[in-house]
Order: sequence, then C-alpha cells, then structure tokens
Amino acid sequence: MPTILSRTVAVVAITLITCPVLADETGLAGVHAMRREGGRLCFLDHYHYGSSAGAASERAAKISAVKSWASFVDLEYGSDWARYSRAHSKSMKCERSASGWSCMVEARPCK
Repeated sequence: MPTILSRTVAVVAITLITCPVLADETGLAGVHAMRREGGRLCFLDHYHYGSSAGAASERAAKISAVKSWASFVDLEYGSDWARYSRAHSKSMKCERSASGWSCMVEARPCK
C-alpha cells in the first residue's frame, strides 16, 4: 500500500519532469504590443531578422536564413514563437555573389 511519502515523491518527480517542457516561454514577449491575426497571436510591429552567407545554393541560403531567424526568436521568446511558418509580414531577399548565396529574412513572430 503506497504511503503518503511515496505519493508525494511521485508527484514531485512528475512535476520536475514536465515543468521544463511547459516553461518554454521566456516571458519577454509581453513587452511587445500584440494582436490576433488569423487565429494566431502576433507581435504588432516588432520584427526579427535572420541571415545567411556563402551558401552553395539559393535553397540552402534560404534554409539557413530561416534557421537564423528562428534561433534568435527561440532564444528571446521560446519555441512557441520561433516557427517561421507561423510568422506574419515575412520578407526574404537573396542574392548570389562570388562567395555563394546569401539571404536576409524578416518577419513578425506569431504563436
């Protein structure tokens, strides 16, 4: 028969395992004005940027720029905000030079 102590230990263990997953947001998103757009919560007028350089192909440069954007958004606001596919007001510009392809991306994070 389980004791109160063993039940308490089980509850604490489950809490410690699940809390980091639930606590992904950094709390910094609240400093920006937000609005609902298409069922998502988006920053009203705050953009984030990502870039790439020296890629062998345009496709690789685009992927790298999006990863750069997502990585910084994840660091600042958490992974819920860092999905480029959910972002609004997206813009991407790419160019080819002697050193390879480079891209610049900007978008407003949404979750």
